[in-house]
Amino acid sequence: MKARVHIMLKNGVLDPQGEAIRHALGTLGFDGVHGVRQGKVIEIDLASSDAASAEAEVGKMCETLLANTVIESYEVEIL
Repeated sequence: MKARVHIMLKNGVLDPQGEAIRHALGTLGFDGVHGVRQGKVIEIDLASSDAASAEAEVGKMCETLLANTVIESYEVEIL
């Protein structure tokens, strides 16, 4: 079973990488972009065959290591 974790900075947290991307898009002629938020995606191969337990396990992984829950939010997707 696979899990995909989407991690993004929480609203209100400055995103310098997103701002750099927005600026670069503007210089390339994409003038309609008013904001960009940059995040990360992590795919995990799991031995579990139960979706509920896999989701709980990945949630613990996020809380422990994968996401800085002070400034980031995450969403777990079981594939």
